[in-house]
Amino acid sequence: MDQEDRIALFLDYENLALGARDHLGGAAFDLRPIADALAERGRVVVRRAYADWSYFDEDRRMLTRSHVELIEIPQRMGASRKNAADIKMAVDAVELAFERGYISTFVICTGDSDFTPLVHKLRELNKRVIGVGVEKSTSALLPPACDEFLYYDRLEGVDVPPARGRRARPARLPGPEAQQAEPEREPEPQPVGEEAARDVDTLAVLVAQTVAGLQGSSSGEVTASTLKRTLLRKDPTFSESDYGFRTFGELLRHLAQHNVVELGEGPAKGDPEVSLPEHGDREVAFGLLRSVVSDLAGDEGAVALSGLKNQLRRARPDFSEKKLGYRSFLQFCKAAATSGIVDLRWSQEADDYLLTPQSS
Repeated sequence: MDQEDRIALFLDYENLALGARDHLGGAAFDLRPIADALAERGRVVVRRAYADWSYFDEDRRMLTRSHVELIEIPQRMGASRKNAADIKMAVDAVELAFERGYISTFVICTGDSDFTPLVHKLRELNKRVIGVGVEKSTSALLPPACDEFLYYDRLEGVDVPPARGRRARPARLPGPEAQQAEPEREPEPQPVGEEAARDVDTLAVLVAQTVAGLQGSSSGEVTASTLKRTLLRKDPTFSESDYGFRTFGELLRHLAQHNVVELGEGPAKGDPEVSLPEHGDREVAFGLLRSVVSDLAGDEGAVALSGLKNQLRRARPDFSEKKLGYRSFLQFCKAAATSGIVDLRWSQEADDYLLTPQSS
């Protein structure tokens, strides 16, 4: 139990309940998906929700059954009532951070950007902060401030009504027109699949770049847990489930099968070492670079770096140095030069890098 994170849960209940009602088809807010997500992250030792509970009678019973302490914020006029709830919740969270040193993680459930200073203060006090909010009612300022941000509508157990069904209104069309109109919408799912595939390609680039950065900044091995924490620091809303994977390990195995990363035995079971392939796609890409430079350079000429990437893509449209872990095409060419594939030098006259092929 000493290894478990102790979690304090704070709910800006009005923000969550109204966000769910307005953007999730009138659905009632349910605490269970949040509780299940937090159970995977540690032990929740404090549960507090803030609202004027005279407006949320049914919700009050649901929260009480879940052992949530209800903090009453009496109805006042306009913004003063909202400010009273925000201030009370912020003061309680900071007070708890000082008084309960064993609490390592604070979960702030709201989409209100007014809580961003609270998040910064808690992190300054060496506390991990997880945010939770309804996606369409969450300020863009809040998720980047957190260590991790969970969108309520993406959590397991939250049923989101399809938005397309509310816009279609087929009942207004006469029968024959409806039969003609229906096939026009049938091809729509296809682009979704293509978009998902592009998303996985984008994810592969992100993972490869992150692994390369971790390998370059530390002499130690890069484990799956380290990689996941780093991805969350880059994007607190990152979740492998958005790409169709049940676990982060499943995502890594998929990328390993596509030669984006290599997996090895790590220091602990279930936490493999992650590295970039030393051969495979990188050697193929180096060979492509040598071939294109040789063709363009002729017998004794040199090829300018500018425009060279487009020439590689003409020969191989799926070429991307970022999938190989390089942050730029210049970095890729420098690696090829280090490996003896090409010569790379700066030319003052051309105001560009020039590449010439090395004999194999």
